[in-house]
Amino acid sequence: MAQSKNLEVRHVTVDELSAGQRIDNYLVRVLKGVPKSHIYRLLRSGQVRVNGGRATQTYRLALDDVLRIPPVRISASPAGRVVPAGQALPVIFEDDALLIVDKAAGLAVHGGSGVSFGVIEQLRSQRPEARLLELAHRLDRETSGLLIVAKKRSALSALHEMMRAGAVEKHYVTVVSGRWMNARQHIRTPLFKYLSADGERRVRVQDDGKPAHSIVTLRRRWASVSELGVELKTGRTHQIRVHLTHQGYPLVGDEKYGDFALNKALAKDGVLSRMFLHAARLRFDHPLSGATIEVEAPLPAALYDFLSHVDASEERDFGPAL
Repeated sequence: MAQSKNLEVRHVTVDELSAGQRIDNYLVRVLKGVPKSHIYRLLRSGQVRVNGGRATQTYRLALDDVLRIPPVRISASPAGRVVPAGQALPVIFEDDALLIVDKAAGLAVHGGSGVSFGVIEQLRSQRPEARLLELAHRLDRETSGLLIVAKKRSALSALHEMMRAGAVEKHYVTVVSGRWMNARQHIRTPLFKYLSADGERRVRVQDDGKPAHSIVTLRRRWASVSELGVELKTGRTHQIRVHLTHQGYPLVGDEKYGDFALNKALAKDGVLSRMFLHAARLRFDHPLSGATIEVEAPLPAALYDFLSHVDASEERDFGPAL
């Protein structure tokens, strides 16, 4: 593997762009190609210094801090990991502090775990002039819809705090197998994240898990499936998928927690070949100006076509016409 050399000690002064960022995340950004394990070794051994002293990996950089970064050897990215040009991601909202994109299903939000690139790498490739582009939150790879990306460190920090406080409204649309009966239902069951025997990340309902709260609203109902709106009050991994499956209503097309026989039949018949989960609406106060931001992303064609197919083939007993 080709390697590029960076074998001189560097002294870097922290600017406004990086102030407030954790030092480990900062080093991952500036030392592209260096494994995280090596970065943490540099920190633990004291080879990275802040204002002449040691710093733990959780230290948050302050404006005008002076970092000593030791000599490192950086692996050049192999050709196979170059981010393809691709089509520009649909931008729903943008100003000087943040942008909101409409992510397609099947696209990861970031590279890693066997994925060469994702939304954030694609955005950085398409906008080389941008000083900062960082994810404010995440969507599952199989989920489509609205994703917030920060363009300023101050906006990113504020958005993270707002999300922890539940000040960002996140509304999703999904279709589940079965006839959901309640017009509106709160689900408050704790979720526990674990690794399966084959190393796959999974989540289950468990008493000692993290608190999780979803508000489910019935939108439409047919003989075999129901269309639901879900507002997330917390943002746990796979929250909607696990909460609804635990209630007995797995998401249509969900290959991890769903009705596998149904999913296989739908894909074989060409009716639906993805998970029906779409981040449809966001509402929050702008992290810097305070102005109300409310954006929507329409259902992708594949999901709308599935609803049209169901509506044409099954009797609907709840909800407005498509």
